[in-house]
Amino acid sequence: MSDLSPKPAAGVSRRTVARATAAAGLAVLFGAASGTASAGAATRLGPRTLDVSVPSAALGRSAPVRLILPSDFGTRPERKYPVLYLLHGAHDDYTSWTRETDIEAFTEGRGLIVAMPDAGPTGIPTVWRGGPDYETFQVKEVPALLARDYRASGVQAVAGVSTGGYGAMAHAARHPGAFRAAASYSGILDTTAPGVPAIVDAIVARENLPASSLWGHPVLNLLTWRDFNPRARATGLRGTPLYVSQGSGVGGGSGDPLPGVLESALWPSAQGFARTLALMGVPATTHFYGGGGHDWAHWKPEFKASWPILARALGVPE
Repeated sequence: MSDLSPKPAAGVSRRTVARATAAAGLAVLFGAASGTASAGAATRLGPRTLDVSVPSAALGRSAPVRLILPSDFGTRPERKYPVLYLLHGAHDDYTSWTRETDIEAFTEGRGLIVAMPDAGPTGIPTVWRGGPDYETFQVKEVPALLARDYRASGVQAVAGVSTGGYGAMAHAARHPGAFRAAASYSGILDTTAPGVPAIVDAIVARENLPASSLWGHPVLNLLTWRDFNPRARATGLRGTPLYVSQGSGVGGGSGDPLPGVLESALWPSAQGFARTLALMGVPATTHFYGGGGHDWAHWKPEFKASWPILARALGVPE
């Protein structure tokens, strides 16, 4: 392999060159965040990880995105990178994937950007009725920022847990071709299935928001609910590699019963979504398993199982 490191000029020590090279690398790595007003403030959390505050017209405020940059980002200024979007669940935030998983170590050396955008306190990344538009924030504004300031190539995949799983499938269905692959782990995939509107309303109510502030009344505003329903928009998923996993929640183990109960309540929604895909001839890799709970203990292995699909779509090592 040829030596691509800079050669020291006459009279300049190798230690000085090494310091200058390291400084230059860090400037490349974080210069986009600190030197570009449109990117907002950036906070460095580690060698590859930073939080960026993104001014958003869709939200009417700035919102955070956590980024994990490629290992060679600072030394390959000519290179562009694919992006994996990871969406958080309800009553959580954009830090959840780095807090609950080893995503930083897992993506080391794989040559991609990982972007974890905010979806608000409910974690439902959609267009709220007369309120914030998290769909535009995640599908338009954040990708524009990454293309402008972090050399994103435009090749994208999306995955999410719980309400983030909803977002992954809804984004891919409502914006055909925007994502090369989509994965859902215990996602809300049929928002109008029996019992599901009550679950959605409960998520909204837990954040002290009126239920109607999301998509309106599930009956009186049925067309709006259908418009944002992944199952109803499944035709938009044609040609997109998909991964869908869901546990039955039955016999999910001892301890807190709530994760198993919630997983069980979403089982029919995921099953109906999968049936619709099959009837429409839309291929999908599905993993429906007995037991399980609505928690990270089950989502982490599902992400690893879906990784080959995501990696092939992104063109990065499996």
